[in-house]
Amino acid sequence: MPQIAQIAATYASQIFWLLIVFGLIYFVIGKGMLPKIEAVVDARDQKIASDLAAAEAARVKADETEAAYRAKIEDARAAALKATQDAKAASTKEAETKVKAADAELAAKAAAADTALKAAQAKALAEIESVAAEATQDIVAKVSGLTVDRAAADGAVKAALAA
Repeated sequence: MPQIAQIAATYASQIFWLLIVFGLIYFVIGKGMLPKIEAVVDARDQKIASDLAAAEAARVKADETEAAYRAKIEDARAAALKATQDAKAASTKEAETKVKAADAELAAKAAAADTALKAAQAKALAEIESVAAEATQDIVAKVSGLTVDRAAADGAVKAALAA
């Protein structure tokens, strides 16, 4: 085949320059541009890794802050619960004190009312006895025409009321 035999003679210079150009391209890209690209990729990987580490540190700090916040909230709730319990206890004690004072005041008023009632009852009974003795004197005087002295009328009324 004569075409193949001509390739070496006709295209030898073209193949030579092709190899020279591809070699230059290989060395320019491989030795000049590729290290820069690798450096950019490495820097990007380092930036991503440092950003991930910073994000993880921020997440840990946020978790710690949240835990501290929750602890403060729980402490505040406990303090509020204690304050309400103390207020309830104080108001209960105060209410008991007021109830006891009111009971004592009512008992004193009841005792005073009972004493006043007994005094009024005794006075009323004395007045009834006095009126009954006068009525007895008047009735005896009108019915029999005799006069009864006050001491005898009082004694008869007391004997009648005692029976």
